Amino acid sequence: MKSKSERLISVDILRGLTIIFMIIVNDPGSWSHVYAPLLHAEWNGITPTDYIFPTFLFIVGVSIVLSLSKKKDGGLAKNILLKKIIWRSIKIYLVGLFLWLWPDFDFENIRWAGVLQRISLVYLFCALIFLYLNLRSQIIFLFLILVFYTIIMCFIPVPGIGYPDLSVPEKNWAHYIDTLLLPGVMWEDTWDPEGILTTLPSIGTGILGLIGGYILTSKSDLIKKMLHLSLFGFVLFFLGDISQYVFPLNKNLWSTSFTLLVGGISSLSLCFCLYICDYLNLGDRFKFAQSFGVNSIFSYMMAGMLTFLFYDNKIVIFQNTLFDWGIGLNQLFINVFSEIGLPLKLLSFLFAVFYVIIVWIPTSYLFKRKIFIKL
Repeated sequence: MKSKSERLISVDILRGLTIIFMIIVNDPGSWSHVYAPLLHAEWNGITPTDYIFPTFLFIVGVSIVLSLSKKKDGGLAKNILLKKIIWRSIKIYLVGLFLWLWPDFDFENIRWAGVLQRISLVYLFCALIFLYLNLRSQIIFLFLILVFYTIIMCFIPVPGIGYPDLSVPEKNWAHYIDTLLLPGVMWEDTWDPEGILTTLPSIGTGILGLIGGYILTSKSDLIKKMLHLSLFGFVLFFLGDISQYVFPLNKNLWSTSFTLLVGGISSLSLCFCLYICDYLNLGDRFKFAQSFGVNSIFSYMMAGMLTFLFYDNKIVIFQNTLFDWGIGLNQLFINVFSEIGLPLKLLSFLFAVFYVIIVWIPTSYLFKRKIFIKL
């Protein structure tokens, strides 16, 4: 069995894979030509793309146990840990705001919600839960979150609407609260998939990751850890599949069934990474993914910052146009290679892969020099 530091490679690789797939999904050559599995479900339902972000949040929970356990066991005072947790959450949130503003810095149209903003909140609450609650209390807290969220979203009348209608975006509590309380720009005009109320069950995804982290740090041997992770995953998958008949699978709402089902997939994915990296000792073959995983926030940030060079037809800084070359590099790529008869969807996908490689260049540089940027 490998040492604890080596076992982290499995987590880094899974985290890195989620970042790679996030970039592929977020940065196609053309949004008009995307393979269906690389698109999110429009509303109810689920696609492979919908698994990616929850898996990252699951790994956030796992990583909290791995990192904070060492600090707690080392005797670091809780008040010091609390300050570190809060400060890290603030930094991740601010990076999310920066990415939204980059590069034109239009403060009149700021989006306060977002992917990194949600990551920061999930990290904050899950770290606090881990710091102050034992495992039994964490499971009870998770149960209460999911029950409360199911009741309010499925059965409590919405002001001005009546009983929730989960078949449409506009007739539920998440939409109502976002419209009422969420300032700034929202992703869908009147609601946001990373909005206020839906953050609650996403914290539940992080708590499922905490449980996965407890399994990883247990004194069981590697085989038992994989068995426990797989059993945990299958149980969650089953519960998610059953509960969709009450609360449909829906990533935008982060429904209870979605939380449980993708939590199960995340646990099974982690089990698979353990099998490949630790049981078969093949972790060294996944350096590409690991390089993204050890600097995940940096990789995601680079992917967001470089879009103005590869996708826009002009460079705008502080709302002033500096350069205008008439066509984005993504469209130029598709125009050139479509001349040889390649399908447009394939070209769109290939450009996304090319963009991953572009982001990998600085990420690989840091990885080879063992530079780990931790916010």
